[in-house]
Amino acid sequence: MITEDNIKLILGLKIKLLRQEKGLSLSNLSEKTKISISYLNEIEKGKKYPKTDKISQLAEALGVSYDWLVSLKLSKKLGPLAEILKSNILNELPLDVFGLHPSNLLELISGAPAKLNAFISTLIEISRNYNLTVENFYSSVLRTYQEMHENYFPEIESEAERFRERYLNNQKDILSAIWDYIEQEGCLEIDQTTLASYPSLKNFRSVLKTGGEKNQLLLNGRLTDQQKTFILSREVGYHLMNLNPRSAIYTSPSVNSFDEILNNFKATYFAGALLLPENDLITDIEVFFGLENWDADHFLNIMYKHNSSPETFFHRLTSILPRYFDLNKLFFIKFTHVPGSGEYNLSKELHLSGLHNPHGTIASEHYCRRWLSVTILNDLEKQMAQNAYNQPICDAQISDYINSVNKYFCITIARPQYPDPNFTTSLTIGFQMDSNFKNKVNFWDAENVNTKIVSETCERCPITNCEERVAPPTILEKRKKEKKVEEDLVQILNE
Repeated sequence: MITEDNIKLILGLKIKLLRQEKGLSLSNLSEKTKISISYLNEIEKGKKYPKTDKISQLAEALGVSYDWLVSLKLSKKLGPLAEILKSNILNELPLDVFGLHPSNLLELISGAPAKLNAFISTLIEISRNYNLTVENFYSSVLRTYQEMHENYFPEIESEAERFRERYLNNQKDILSAIWDYIEQEGCLEIDQTTLASYPSLKNFRSVLKTGGEKNQLLLNGRLTDQQKTFILSREVGYHLMNLNPRSAIYTSPSVNSFDEILNNFKATYFAGALLLPENDLITDIEVFFGLENWDADHFLNIMYKHNSSPETFFHRLTSILPRYFDLNKLFFIKFTHVPGSGEYNLSKELHLSGLHNPHGTIASEHYCRRWLSVTILNDLEKQMAQNAYNQPICDAQISDYINSVNKYFCITIARPQYPDPNFTTSLTIGFQMDSNFKNKVNFWDAENVNTKIVSETCERCPITNCEERVAPPTILEKRKKEKKVEEDLVQILNE
């Protein structure tokens, strides 16, 4: 992609490589060309493009022609750079999130091009094997961004607090108050009928329609008041923080840029902070952690008190617990399931303080059926089949990973995915059971919490006579064979 920025990057890299090949320091090149060291540094990093006379001086000092230096032709050594520029990956990678400039990445490539080329090719091959889409990649970057900040963003918290104090104080009907704000401030017109006239869109929660005199939010009229409150709270977040670009669809299957997915996250975070004020939630959690026994009803009642959906509640916990309770060794996962299918999809995950079990694997493997996230979905399926379901199911389990030091206290909620009851979901927050957790949570060893020995997937599991197993331990057996080969080779070579 021949852009102005790429032209600067190419010139800078060519100058840097030529300088290094000739054994010149920046100071040496500065003396030869009468160009300051700071300006040369800016040129090599692709931040500045020198004038014609300075390019002539550089070409002469480096022993190349002016035409070759300003051309976009790259040497074989810079082959990996050419591939990257053609792929437009520099525009797609959200490098700024990690405080990087494209020149940082290109410096690595130019330093060891052959090795980096092999590494990049390997990453591409892995992404193909794992069916890694652009959306998957952006989602992974977003998770890393959240983990870097322990999923707590003070500036959004402050924005939500200011709005709540001004518009929601002493308001019993929060939905009406937010609805009135949106209409009075001229943010949007709300339409609850249009989506219903399109059968294919009946399960969409909302669609933003732009281009007319005023933007319209096509809101699914079948949603609960709780769901409508959350969606409109997100719209307030978009409006107050001026978040653009953004997706027009509430849960879009595709995104156009990382900025879009990041803005979606910020608006969602704002809604959670608005509807579950941190001070109130901190008090509720302190009381809950002080209980002598695990109490599922007490946990659910905190969620009901704030009129929150399970997903919003769990996401809010992943922000509050690290910040105010120093419980940052935790994970959050979401499973979706089609009743009767026997398949379970890990659709969302967040791991603070490093990657913990459980985590997503390739689609061909089967997640451990001993996980509470899975067993609770089976319990929910039975309730629904007997028409006995009336509220979300909640339970806790201590998951002890076999052949690992990892042990987690897991709390899980499961329910049908409204407005599409053909899907069910389970949400789990898991705490690593270290001394810090045990000091904070009284019921960590409560008798009414079962302990289960678990693994990652059936294919990797060494547990014998497992009644829940749904696939043979093929990957485990393969690794055993490979290890045996290595051991026998060592023995032969040392005899």
